[in-house]
Amino acid sequence: MQRFMRHPHQVQANVFRDLLEAARHTKYGRKYGFADIRTQAHFSHQVPLTEYEDLKPYIQRMMHGEKDVLWHGQVRWYSKSSGTTSDKSKFIPVSAQNLKRCHIRGSWDTMCLYYHHRPDARQFELKSLVMGGSLESFAPYPTTMYGDVSAIMIRRMPWVGKPFYTPDFETALLDDWEIKLERIAQIIAKEKDIVMIGGVPTWTVMLLRRVLEITGKKHMLEVWPHFQVYIHGGVSFLPYREQFKAFFPSERVDYQEIYNASEGYFAAQDDLSADGMLLLLNNGMYFEFLPMTEWDKEHPTVVPLSEVQTGKNYAIVISTNSGLWRYMPGDTVTFTSTNPYRIKVTGRTKQFVNAFGEEVMVENTDRALAQACEQTGARVSEYTVAPVYFQEGRRGGHEWLIEFEALPPDLETFADLLDKALQNINSDYEAKRFKDIALRRLQLHALPRGTFAGWMRSRGKFGGQHKVPRLANHREYVQDILGFSGERV
Repeated sequence: MQRFMRHPHQVQANVFRDLLEAARHTKYGRKYGFADIRTQAHFSHQVPLTEYEDLKPYIQRMMHGEKDVLWHGQVRWYSKSSGTTSDKSKFIPVSAQNLKRCHIRGSWDTMCLYYHHRPDARQFELKSLVMGGSLESFAPYPTTMYGDVSAIMIRRMPWVGKPFYTPDFETALLDDWEIKLERIAQIIAKEKDIVMIGGVPTWTVMLLRRVLEITGKKHMLEVWPHFQVYIHGGVSFLPYREQFKAFFPSERVDYQEIYNASEGYFAAQDDLSADGMLLLLNNGMYFEFLPMTEWDKEHPTVVPLSEVQTGKNYAIVISTNSGLWRYMPGDTVTFTSTNPYRIKVTGRTKQFVNAFGEEVMVENTDRALAQACEQTGARVSEYTVAPVYFQEGRRGGHEWLIEFEALPPDLETFADLLDKALQNINSDYEAKRFKDIALRRLQLHALPRGTFAGWMRSRGKFGGQHKVPRLANHREYVQDILGFSGERV
């Protein structure tokens, strides 16, 4: 790890060369002349940028058993994640190399960084809680398996790690999330030696609430006195921080952020006192970055790692050892450091609000919400934001739907503080809000507890890696949630 921190561009050049060599004889490699590509600039010019819909026909062939399509050999495992506009789910190939040298290696990297930060860590002495998804076979070709990437990692976990995890793997891989959460809660409520949890905050909060109900304890440290660290990813932790401080009221409990997606294990926090995650440059992924100014262009220009700048928003572009070539997962990042390269996830290319030129990203709303909670003592479970369009005689604005774990003393005061915090964070929003000329103050709806979970369940997106969409530049989600909760639309 120190080597790729000291020599990032050399390491990435080696990864680039190895990927092309491994895939030169695949159908995709022959189509785009991988054997003739010598430089990264040539690769960028010759191979197109892709999204899931572009690679979907190749992936379907692979799932039916065809070999040497996007990656050499036959790929039997596929990570299932939230789908595109035309599909409920998308299926990302997880080759043997990708599983071992990206996902599992990323997990080892995370533990390495945590032990480096905290030499008294006890992950390989006591128990860690794992919350996985489920796996199933692909009916048209049963030897093909698919499920959440967490489930694949549990099923293929190195033997050395298995004694240190709870619950039993049969429970961890159950496909019914409501049954699974209850069964896990009953098991871990009796455990005294849990030292670590890893998982998306949304489902972790639901599980911890249930454990406290079962045990009758005031907080989780009364249940797990040796607890040390919560490893989180998938969504920003800022809105959940106060909630977890209530669960674990101790300065000795750490929070380590990771960036582990269906497509790969991208980054892990190496300095727990600083914002940003170390980009893992030796995990079988070659990185490029698409500046925000290029997102809407017909022929966008990407930049290599050597040309990124701190503080700018980029869409991440990856080529991987599972056969994703110049693939855009849809995540946006900004660099907090270039020596070494550290990133933070700012949102999704399709999750923003820019109806009035305000260019509000998820990272902006997460930070504003965290500040308003800190000022009022409120705690938030979930939220989503959408624009309110101009109407006859009325200015536009933003509408926030928030599910509170602990309500603020006064909702109107909270809305004022939230609006002011967002202005301080985003100068474009501040300009549009100036004297209420273009935008009025945000509207806020406090929703009953359980609304978002119920809405996600109604959409067939309960559990796993499914996440509530934070921002949308349309009103479909907001209208659907208000209708689901029985409020006016």
